Amino acid sequence: RDVLGSRGLGDVYKRQVDDFDTDEACRNAERIKDMWNFWEKAVYGTRDPAVPVTIIFCGNIIAKDCCVVRAGKMADHWDIVNIRDEKGNSTWPQKNTEEMIDEILGKISAASGQTEYFNNPVSEGEIFKELHWGKVPPLGRFKFLVVYGDPSPGQSKKGKSSYKAVWLVGEKDGIYYVIKGFLNRGLNSDFIDWYFFLDDFVRGKVSVYHYMENNSLQDPFFQQVFRPLLKAKCEEKGKRINIRPDEEKKTEKATRIEANLEPLNREGRLIFNQDEKENPDMVRLAEQFLLFNLQLTYPADGPDCIEGAKRIIDNKCLELQPMIRIPVKAFRSKNKYRL
Repeated sequence: RDVLGSRGLGDVYKRQVDDFDTDEACRNAERIKDMWNFWEKAVYGTRDPAVPVTIIFCGNIIAKDCCVVRAGKMADHWDIVNIRDEKGNSTWPQKNTEEMIDEILGKISAASGQTEYFNNPVSEGEIFKELHWGKVPPLGRFKFLVVYGDPSPGQSKKGKSSYKAVWLVGEKDGIYYVIKGFLNRGLNSDFIDWYFFLDDFVRGKVSVYHYMENNSLQDPFFQQVFRPLLKAKCEEKGKRINIRPDEEKKTEKATRIEANLEPLNREGRLIFNQDEKENPDMVRLAEQFLLFNLQLTYPADGPDCIEGAKRIIDNKCLELQPMIRIPVKAFRSKNKYRL
C-alpha cells in the first residue's frame, strides 16, 4: 500500500502520511516496531538529503504506543486536535455543532469516543475486568447505609470539569451494594439536593450516615459554600440532614481505588443494583469503572466516591463491634494460662 504521497513545492517537498496505524497492528508491539522500521528505512529513507522536505504525519492516537505517537515525539511541532477543547466546546464550531457532536458520541461507547474523537486510547477492563449486577436486599435488612459525596469545585454542566458524585452504599454479609446515586456535572445546589433525594429514597427504613469528602484544601469551600447551602436546603425542605466532613487523610487516588475496590469486584463482593442498570448516572458510573486505569486518563470521580463510602462503612463497622473485656487477673504473673 502506498502510504506516502508527495508533491513538489518549488524546491521544497511536502510528504504526508495518513492513518498509518491500524487497530490490529496496535495490539502487537512487534507489529508496531516493524511498521516504524518500515517508515524509517523504506519511506523516510528515500528522501534526498539535499532537498528540504516537510513531513506531515496525520492520524488518531489509537493506542498508547503507535506510529503517530512515535512520530509526534520526534516532530518539530505536534498538534493534537480533539473534537472538543478543554472547556468542552467544539474545536470547529462552523462545521461541528454541539448538537452534532452529542449525537455522534451518543451512538458509540465511551471507550470508542475517547479514542476516535479525543485521542485518548482507553480500554475497557484494564483494571476492573467486568462488573457484577444483582438484586439489592430490602433496605431494612442493612445495619445502616452510607450516602457519600465527592464534590468538584466547578459548576459547569459540560466540559472537562470533574464530575460531582453522591452514592448510596450498604454492606451486608461481606457484600457491598451500590444502591442508587448521582454522577454528573452540575451546580453545587444540585449536589446538595442529591443528598435529600437519597435520604427520601431510604424513607427511614434504616439509619443513614451522610458524608462528604473534605480534605484540608477542600475545607474552606466546605465551610463557606456547602454549609450555607445545606442550611438553606434544610429550611426549604423542612427536614434536617447532617452531612459530616470526611477529613481522613487519603493515599494517591488511583492506587487507592485499585487496592480497595478491585479485589472486592474480582471476588464478586461489589454488586451494582440491577434495577438501576439503565439509569444514566449508573451507566456513567459503570463506564468509569470499566475505563479506569492507573494513569487516570478517563474520569474516575464515581469509583473514588464508592471507595470513600466503602471506607466509611468499614470504619463504622469497627466502631459498632462490641468491646472485648479482658479481666485483670489474666495478666497476673501466676496465671497458669499465661504464655
